[in-house]
Amino acid sequence: MSVPGEAPTLPRPWFFSLMSAVVVGAVAVGFGRTYWAPLLAGTFRGPAAVHVHGAFALAWVLLFAVQPLLVRWRRLAWHRRIGQLGLPVALGVSLTMLPAGMYQATRDAQAGAGATGISTLLGVLNSAVLFTAMVAAGIATRRDRESHARWMLLATIFVAWPAWFRFRHWFPAVPRPDLWFGLVLALAWVPVAMWRDRVTRGRVHPVLAWGGTALLAEQCVEVLLFDSPPWRAAAAWLYAMLGGAA
Repeated sequence: MSVPGEAPTLPRPWFFSLMSAVVVGAVAVGFGRTYWAPLLAGTFRGPAAVHVHGAFALAWVLLFAVQPLLVRWRRLAWHRRIGQLGLPVALGVSLTMLPAGMYQATRDAQAGAGATGISTLLGVLNSAVLFTAMVAAGIATRRDRESHARWMLLATIFVAWPAWFRFRHWFPAVPRPDLWFGLVLALAWVPVAMWRDRVTRGRVHPVLAWGGTALLAEQCVEVLLFDSPPWRAAAAWLYAMLGGAA
């Protein structure tokens, strides 16, 4: 998350800071009932992989929140130094997704979800690949601050998906939480970013126009295919490959 050579006099909009505040709020509220409250009460039961993944994901969100503020405060040297943490933190997020996902899939399957619980593991693998790809694109375009910032925004919106999906625990009466929380609420921020580009720039930046649209399309397809027979078969194979009991 660095912007080498950026002139300190360039104005920096508040949009990315506002988006980071939205994501931080989603993490605080979304995981409130299932993680933060049980953790503080000493009643949370889960393997170390869950805590490690949560720590990496939270570190990424906080890193995204700090970086645009450093640019606005003209602390570009610190922006570059702290930005060097982006790659190891992102790799930590991705590499710990599957161990945490294995725990969740096993727990849900044993709690009565059966094959549907195992099916979630394929979505976890897909998330790890997509998140890594977006971060890699952001790093590759780090000399282009507009592209760089938007790739990191997409990656952060995407990594916050589990937090938004857990809003279903606050609103259990809402039907089809996979649609309303996992798709509409979690990804509505991509069209918001597109709209902001249209208003402030007169056009949508190519990263959002192409990358953002591709992300939305992929997630819609994933919702449609989730737990279908081919999806179940692939998830069961992945689960077995990772050492899950049949």
